[in-house]
Amino acid sequence: MATQSMTIDSQVHSYERNRPERPWASIPPWPDQVNGDDMVAAMDAVGVDGALLVSPYSMYRYDASYALEVYAKHPGRFGVIKPFDSQSEAVADEITEWAQTPGVVGARLMLRDESGGADDPGVNRMLAAGARAGIPMNVMGTGKLPLFLELARLHPNTQLVIDHVGLPQPIEPPAPPEPFADLSDVIALAACDNVSIKISGACTLSHQPFPYPDIWEPLHKVFDAFGFDRCMWGTDWTRASGVLNYEQGVEAFRVTDQLSDSERSALMGGSLSKIYSWSPHKS
Repeated sequence: MATQSMTIDSQVHSYERNRPERPWASIPPWPDQVNGDDMVAAMDAVGVDGALLVSPYSMYRYDASYALEVYAKHPGRFGVIKPFDSQSEAVADEITEWAQTPGVVGARLMLRDESGGADDPGVNRMLAAGARAGIPMNVMGTGKLPLFLELARLHPNTQLVIDHVGLPQPIEPPAPPEPFADLSDVIALAACDNVSIKISGACTLSHQPFPYPDIWEPLHKVFDAFGFDRCMWGTDWTRASGVLNYEQGVEAFRVTDQLSDSERSALMGGSLSKIYSWSPHKS
């Protein structure tokens, strides 16, 4: 009998209530709190074995202290990722130190407006540091995919992961009129062997109710370009909470007839465990 493959969510966010001891930098339209225990309970309810816990930039900016607290309480369930300030003079040293922290599996680059072009010194220091540290660099590159492609070519030895299918995603309905308008820019990234892609939050791009059948035609183009060994399913919970619940984000990929068993196994955990060199375990 074949062993059951692990189900691993490529992106979740956990946070405590906004409070003076750890104030939020901004207040997104998310639930007041989804702490580590809440996240584990949601995962257990639908049979998700583990997840990449991304410290939420919206609330905590570059402070990952809460994510590390969650990891310390549930060490077998989460691999931790945090965003870095590419404009920090010490960003290379910060990433080196971060990579040695227990629970850490990656770092995150936000290609924001303050980032320059492909010659931005801070961005390049950050991506080079990721290669030296041997951790994947997760890139929020929405709206800047041509720049991402230039950077991927400049850093062929850095494992890069494009977040959220590389596409703008809504925090509440409806989805954009043409949610896959930038798909050609996404597909272009597949030419770089060092780029993998999170199929995270994809259900929020649907114009139809659960199980979101209209996402599959464009997603198959991504799968065909990258191959399932470079694609990783994820919910982007709790950012997606205004559109769907956690169970729907998981089950949409289980109930569909658009994936073979082997494709589903790779997409929902197998590829992630290889790309991040990490697998969850329950204590």
